[in-house]
Amino acid sequence: MKISLPAMIGTAAMALALLAFLAVPAQARSAQAGAGAVAKSVRHAQARPKARHKARPAKRRATSGARPAKRYRADSPRRATLAALRSSAVLIIDPSAHKVLYEKNADAVMPIASVTKLMTALVVIGAGQDMDEVLTVADADVDRLKYSSSRLRVGTSLARSGMLHIALMSSENRAASALGRHYPGGTPAFVLAMNAKARALGMHHSRFVEPTGLSSLNVSTPEDLARLVIAAQQQPLIRTYSTDPDHTIAQGRQATVYRNSNRLIASPSWHIGTQKTGYISEAGRCMVLHAKVKGRAVVMIFLDAQGKFSRARDANQVRSWLARARR
Repeated sequence: MKISLPAMIGTAAMALALLAFLAVPAQARSAQAGAGAVAKSVRHAQARPKARHKARPAKRRATSGARPAKRYRADSPRRATLAALRSSAVLIIDPSAHKVLYEKNADAVMPIASVTKLMTALVVIGAGQDMDEVLTVADADVDRLKYSSSRLRVGTSLARSGMLHIALMSSENRAASALGRHYPGGTPAFVLAMNAKARALGMHHSRFVEPTGLSSLNVSTPEDLARLVIAAQQQPLIRTYSTDPDHTIAQGRQATVYRNSNRLIASPSWHIGTQKTGYISEAGRCMVLHAKVKGRAVVMIFLDAQGKFSRARDANQVRSWLARARR
């Protein structure tokens, strides 16, 4: 059978057209399938990070942070709490066992503000002066160093015991000044007696220049102050006066109520035998205590605490630490 050339050309053209027709939907199907595969791959790639994100990292942090302080001793969790104390210098001792329980800058020489008045009281009591003798506040007792306020008016007369009472309990500066001024030989002799008493107690890094604590030149260390607190604790008058919650004096026809400068005295959870607080800008907030924690005698020294309530907060934190500690 003979096929003409035009017929062959026509047949070839029809075959090419059929192939082109069939090729177009195949490519479309391939493109759609490829697009679907890409979309599925993207969705799968997006799903994997979400699955990793739900792997509970918070639980791992909590588990790994349960005991972060292996570098400390066995009682490290308790010791770690004392790192938050806001006093620049701290000393905690057991005076019966002569044991240091905690210390921070315990040998730092620092101003001690009205903690000075514990030494003032020791010198007054040690001199054996008549505690019923009436002393009168004079103009010389007015603070012209810091210009601090006082409710004890010039001309007010109190027994020496009354002056000592409000000096220790409420940190009355004019009362402390009057006590020093009425010492044999006056204030200069009183200051000499203060420094002699410091040496006798082994307070070799302490120095006193006046009896109130208003001068920043009255300096000591936590170690020296622990000796002072232990000596003060042995004096019944100091124990009674420094821990009395309030005391009322007569000034003319008026009654003036003094309250303890240490807020811990009002707390039923504290058992304090002797205490003294102090503040001047150079010394910061200071507090010394002879107290009992779970029946154990403890001396606490806090110097240069930052913040109005920080010294009491530090003391409470130390008391809690001691209450939890093994003996």
